[in-house]
Amino acid sequence: MAKIFANATSSFIFLFNVILFSLTLAAAKPEGFSRNLSPETLGLKREKLSHLHFYFHDIVSGSNPTAVPVARAAMTNNSLSSFGQVTMMDDPLTVKPEISSKLVGRAQGIYASASQSELSFLMALNFVFTEGKYNGSTLSILGRNSVFSGIREMPVVGGSGLFRFARGYAQAKTHDLDFKTGDAIVEYNVYVFHY
Repeated sequence: MAKIFANATSSFIFLFNVILFSLTLAAAKPEGFSRNLSPETLGLKREKLSHLHFYFHDIVSGSNPTAVPVARAAMTNNSLSSFGQVTMMDDPLTVKPEISSKLVGRAQGIYASASQSELSFLMALNFVFTEGKYNGSTLSILGRNSVFSGIREMPVVGGSGLFRFARGYAQAKTHDLDFKTGDAIVEYNVYVFHY
C-alpha cells in the first residue's frame, strides 16, 4: 500500500510540475523585437505607381565639379575601365537636359568602377528631391550601370518621405557624353511603387 501511495504521490507531483510549467509559459510575455502590423497602423493607404523623369548632370571637369574621385587602386591608372576608382557625387537633377533648366533634386552617393573589362559602375546613391510634392523625399538606388549600354536598369531599393516602402526600377540612358572632359548628362525614367 505504501508503494502505491508513493507512486501516486510521485505521479501527482510530476503532473503538478507539468501544469505549473505550462501555466508559467502561457503567462510569460514575449520578449521579441518584432511584431506584425497592419499597413493602416502607419497611415498607409493604397499603393500607387509613379513615373519620374529627369536629367542627371555628372560634372567631373572644371573648377566646380559635382563628382570627384575619392579612392583608386594601384592598378586603376593602367586599367582601360578605371577599375578600382571610387567617385563621390552630388549631381544636379533637372527637368530638361540643359543644366540651366529647373532643378528638381540632387543625386548624392558614390559610383565605383567595378569591371575590369568594360566601363561599368556599381551605383549606390539617393535621389534627393527638392521640388514640388516630393520635396524632402528620397529614392535609394543600388545597382550596376554599364555606361555604354543603350538603356541601363537599376533597382530602386527604398525611399523616405512620400517614398517610404518604395520599390521599383530606374532606367538610365546617356543623353550626352563629352569624351574630352568626361562630363555626362544622363536621362532617367524612374518607375516606383509607393504609398
